[in-house]
Amino acid sequence: MVYYRRLKIPGGLYFFTVALLDRKATYLVDYISLLTKAMRDTREGMPFETLAMVVLPDHLHTMWQLPEGDDNFPMRWMKIKRKFTKSLVRAGVPIRKNHLGEYNLWQRRFWEHALRDDIDYENHANYIHYNPVKHRYVRRVRDWPYSTFHRYVEKGIYPVGWGDYFFEGAKFDLGEVE
Repeated sequence: MVYYRRLKIPGGLYFFTVALLDRKATYLVDYISLLTKAMRDTREGMPFETLAMVVLPDHLHTMWQLPEGDDNFPMRWMKIKRKFTKSLVRAGVPIRKNHLGEYNLWQRRFWEHALRDDIDYENHANYIHYNPVKHRYVRRVRDWPYSTFHRYVEKGIYPVGWGDYFFEGAKFDLGEVE
């Protein structure tokens, strides 16, 4: 058995990437209310603060602050994944099971990174918020609804046009993007 070493820091700040097994699936945005509920329900029993987040059709990126003395982010992700999966099944979404009888919805693992300092935090927040443009879902960051970018604008952290300047003088064609 492979043992994954995770840097577990009580009260730590983390960046996560969590993805669906089928990278062409769109469940995360199609059922965003169920994902939101799974996260909220998990947070009630195991608190964490969402500092930044973007949800794309097949994966999400987020930054969390864990409570002081608590480093159990793997259990939080297990609960979120389980709650969301069960909600989809109850909603009648046809999700196949694997040979072990487990639903084939999520990639087994997730990627985490312990944020080291303010620069690391800022770089990851920027990465999160620009991700819908990077994946060509929208041309402007502000046009993606499933992001904390809008909260950052309200707080004055970003101007509403943040990220637009990346297209000025671009030498490539983005094609048709909604």
